[in-house]
Amino acid sequence: MSVRPWRDIERRQSRQIMVGNVPVGGDAPVTVQTMTNTPTSDAAATIDQIRRCEEAGVDIIRVSCPDEDSTAAMPAIVRAARVPIVADIHFHYRRALEAADAGAACLRINPGNIGSEERVKEVIAAAKANGCAIRIGVNAGSLEKDLLEKYGEPCPEALVESALDHIKILQDHDFHEFKVAVKASDVFLAVSAYMGLADAVDCPLHLGITEAGGLIGGTVKSAIGIGNLLWAGIGDTIRVSLSAEPEEEVRVGYEILKSLGIRTRGVRVVSCPSCARQGFDVIRTVQALEERLQHINTPMSLSVLGCVVNGPGEARETDIGITGGGKGKHMVYLSGVTDHHVADAEMIEHIVELVEAKAAEIEAANATETAEAAE
Repeated sequence: MSVRPWRDIERRQSRQIMVGNVPVGGDAPVTVQTMTNTPTSDAAATIDQIRRCEEAGVDIIRVSCPDEDSTAAMPAIVRAARVPIVADIHFHYRRALEAADAGAACLRINPGNIGSEERVKEVIAAAKANGCAIRIGVNAGSLEKDLLEKYGEPCPEALVESALDHIKILQDHDFHEFKVAVKASDVFLAVSAYMGLADAVDCPLHLGITEAGGLIGGTVKSAIGIGNLLWAGIGDTIRVSLSAEPEEEVRVGYEILKSLGIRTRGVRVVSCPSCARQGFDVIRTVQALEERLQHINTPMSLSVLGCVVNGPGEARETDIGITGGGKGKHMVYLSGVTDHHVADAEMIEHIVELVEAKAAEIEAANATETAEAAE
């Protein structure tokens, strides 16, 4: 019996596929994706952006392949990347063939948009020959004309029918290594479509609220939409679509997963909104700490509270905590227990050092545990 059953998420059971060396679906961790926005033909710029996303913890990266120059750059990009690369293909089936031959781990296509059945066969053959997965990407903004005529507007039923039509094309050609997305910029439409699709198929689902907006607005929409689905147990891989740098999409994606207890990469910060009782500038302190601690991958918790009203209670639940005190002296908690004081001037640097030391301690313990288990 679960200690806290109100926190349990019963995940939808999907079959598992491989995107390169990353498992998607089944009991694999929910993966975080993003997409580059540099010209793919500029391999150096694209690789530089991929590297920043990798440092933020991305699991899979998508690059657009609109022309031959883009697919020509793919071999260099694939070689340089530490994570699987998805090639985004829309209408030009030859780009899919080129991307598969260039080492893409997955092709993002709509089989119905590729053209004749013969062209679809060629793309599927190339995917099979190169060990590529396929992501079917249905979008409310580009639904087929016959479905728009049938339903009158983009609606959940139309998105699901489009996805099922594309799935049938792959299945008819004995291809089953695929995942599906039914994205919309409308949160209600996207969530309803994903729920309908989840009931209809057993393949992995790629979640996203497309064209969500800027960093703040897009984060809110994505957290509501993706968060609702994940809470319902739906979703195997996610992409937070923001008008922001790709690494920000990765960070927001992890924050959504951390909030639901699904993945726990890096430092989880618990902090107050601040008020007149604060003993230090909470807002600026949290901003500085979040920036300074981006390099920490080890899961741990840090509480930053401005006063003693809620501070001690929150600190008891975190690995490291700090609570504002009087005369520029603040209480530091280690593993929930009061330990020592720190002055304003040294506070940020001191907390960073404590977090780094705690991360090293956790990693050393994990390494010892792994070594003992292997003996």
